[in-house]
Amino acid sequence: MAIDARLKKNDLGFWEIISKPTLPELQKYYAQKYYQGGFGGALEYSAEELKQIQLKLKEYWFIVNKYILPATSENIPTLLDVGCGEGHILSFLKSKGWSVKGFDFSDAGVRSKNIDCIENLVVGDIYSLLEKECSEGKKYQVVWLQNVLEHVLNPIELLQNLRKLVAENGLAVVTVPNDYSVTQIGALSHGHIDSAFWVAPPDHLNYFDIDSLISTSAATGWKCVDALANFPIDWLLFHPGSNYVRDKTAGEPAHLARIQIENLLHDKPIEDVVKFWSALAKLGMGRNLTIFLCPN
Repeated sequence: MAIDARLKKNDLGFWEIISKPTLPELQKYYAQKYYQGGFGGALEYSAEELKQIQLKLKEYWFIVNKYILPATSENIPTLLDVGCGEGHILSFLKSKGWSVKGFDFSDAGVRSKNIDCIENLVVGDIYSLLEKECSEGKKYQVVWLQNVLEHVLNPIELLQNLRKLVAENGLAVVTVPNDYSVTQIGALSHGHIDSAFWVAPPDHLNYFDIDSLISTSAATGWKCVDALANFPIDWLLFHPGSNYVRDKTAGEPAHLARIQIENLLHDKPIEDVVKFWSALAKLGMGRNLTIFLCPN
């Protein structure tokens, strides 16, 4: 399999862009994308999509509850959501009695989708905000990093810094796209796609599969205690009628199929649903991967 010439393989196993932008260049790019564009608040969701968002949060909650004591009047767990986007995680855990804080480049997403969490949001450069949290010695029961690690200049340094912010009995929850996965490589080798369409700098600078995500976490002071996938939409590339890369008009039906199937699964007990997504993650399947990390 030919690897995109823009990439090199890190010693820990993940792929990264060779010519990364400088920090000022990246900050300027995101300032234009988030601040000027109000990025994050423009999406409108159908009832089925909103249902799927909440069901996915219940899956995460099922795992978190295995490791974090529930909220009581004497024990109020704390969450830091780094790159909190529309604030769905903030709102969900806030409703469970948690004390929550979110960082993001813009307030557009939270203001549009979860206005109840606007008081819990800190807007600014999330890397500077993280440095401040570390310097002040802040600790949280859970630090959440959803679709952030693939964007940063130094994912190793970020995971090391998160280690400073998580309490000894706490968790880090990290979600990334599952890139250079067994499914994607298989689609390339069988000729269903012509190139690695998921390589998209400067938005995505790092590319993880399940093995490289766990090995990178282990090298930065973490132990992976659980992992979940979501629907492996890349499976649909293997059929010409649903190949959304070759036929752009197939994209929306493929997305709708994913949402409906994920929602259907939740007619079954949550523990069985979680086992299913966990098994897929171990097999390296799923479009996204979420791992749950304890300080090692």
